[in-house]
Amino acid sequence: MGLRHDIRSAFRYDPAARNILELILAYPGLHALWMHRVAHFLWRLRVPVLPRWLSHLARFLTGIEIHPGAKIGRGVFIDHGMGVVIGETAEVGDECVIYQGVTLGGTSWNKGKRHPTLEDHVVVGAGAKVLGAITIGHHSRIGANAVVLRSVPPHSVVVGVPGHVKKILGKEPPPLAHNKLPDPVAEEFQRVLARLHELEREVSDLRSIVASFRVNAVKETQAN
Repeated sequence: MGLRHDIRSAFRYDPAARNILELILAYPGLHALWMHRVAHFLWRLRVPVLPRWLSHLARFLTGIEIHPGAKIGRGVFIDHGMGVVIGETAEVGDECVIYQGVTLGGTSWNKGKRHPTLEDHVVVGAGAKVLGAITIGHHSRIGANAVVLRSVPPHSVVVGVPGHVKKILGKEPPPLAHNKLPDPVAEEFQRVLARLHELEREVSDLRSIVASFRVNAVKETQAN
């Protein structure tokens, strides 16, 4: 059942996927997931050494490093995948998409929960770093090269370093398209500039009123 979900997700999220044989033979993201499932099963049985060795072998073969303790849901798709790192206590929900260079890393040396949790249907763009025991809400999108250090509510888009959250209320964000992602920093600058122009107009109007008052005062003085 898990393999079927993985193959179905590959067809859904990768327009370059042509046939099942190609997916089975030439998709390192699928290979890494399948090897991880075996390693994770052995990890839960507390088999020594072998789970880590399988993880190491998968990294050598695919360029994707998934700790055998990580929990990976159904239908997850790792596209290209080179340089992806998923830590021991990370949790990835169903139907998540992870692009190359992504790190789901820790920010603590404590042995407890120290890696992020991705809820269902999260997309993490190329090169993004999601760090610490935080939660990325379902149906959220993490932009390319974003650095996320705080939890993110569902239906959000996160961009920038550090990550800035733009909440999308009541609907799912559009599919990850880096040329169409919002830029909260630029939007804030636009608001500041708009307010600055408004203040400049108000100051100009006040100067006109003061100048007019002075002219009238001089006229009255001369008339007297």
